[in-house]
Amino acid sequence: MSERYPEIEPYEHGMLDVGDGQRLYWEVCGSPNGKPAVVLHGGPGSGCTPGLRRYFDPAAYRIVLFDQRGAGRSVPHAGDPAVDLSTNTTHHLIADIELLRELLGVERWLVWGGSWGATLALAYAERHPQRVAEVVLASVTMTRPADIHWLYHGVGRFFPEEWSRFREGVPAAERDGDLVAAYYRLLNHPDPAVRDKAARDWCDWEDAVVSLESDYRRNPRYDDPRFRMAFARIVTHYFHHHAWLEDGILLRDAHRLAGIPGILVHGRLDLGGPTVTAWEVAQAWPYAELELVGTGHTGGDEMTERLVAATDRFANSARRDAL
Repeated sequence: MSERYPEIEPYEHGMLDVGDGQRLYWEVCGSPNGKPAVVLHGGPGSGCTPGLRRYFDPAAYRIVLFDQRGAGRSVPHAGDPAVDLSTNTTHHLIADIELLRELLGVERWLVWGGSWGATLALAYAERHPQRVAEVVLASVTMTRPADIHWLYHGVGRFFPEEWSRFREGVPAAERDGDLVAAYYRLLNHPDPAVRDKAARDWCDWEDAVVSLESDYRRNPRYDDPRFRMAFARIVTHYFHHHAWLEDGILLRDAHRLAGIPGILVHGRLDLGGPTVTAWEVAQAWPYAELELVGTGHTGGDEMTERLVAATDRFANSARRDAL
């Protein structure tokens, strides 16, 4: 099957109070008696989209999706510059996943993560391996300082004009320094016009990095001021703090994934997230299979085919185990 499964709607949804004044939107799709799977969206800060439901056979899976703190339908929404992000960290998100698992009465589940969601999936699985049955990762990331620097500095050599505009979006005195830190400061500036311009410039660069991909279309969500501000605020908040992860910790703790099968699907043409990142994860995790495809970061038909095949494979293994 090369296409995703048909569109479906949730049969259950709600708002989970996770403390800190935060309430997360969650939904469940597919079969109430199916194999549990949780979807971790990218960004950070992009929120879930209906298309993410379609990587799973709805007859075989109980598909759980949620919007991470400050994103999507969760509240308070980071599109409001007054919303404090101090309790929005990787460690808070890991705890949120556990609260959601307990709410839904899930013992173990497949963890699916794409882009930033791959970093979160690895961090969660290494913290709670006893709760993870399998892992499927798309466009693998680890959000290390070097990875962040590449995405906002190094890859600019492929997009010199666009990167020049991105760099010129910060004060002249900061253009030779850490651009993520500079935008983080701009997005917390007291002047609304400064914040709005910074959010536009940030999202323009995010869009430029994937503009060479065969299925490229400008992300229409960047035209929504509320989404644009929330996304830019959250991603700079996470990347400025290196996701609150010790450099290299996801590779060093990969031994905690022993016995957990994983399938990693990564595009050879992913300019923002070079293939070596996925390869390093696969080398450190003996139970992981790395599948390289001829696409970029946002996927494409070949990546979709491999991701659907991965969830189908784990659904079939669950059926065999039940016999």
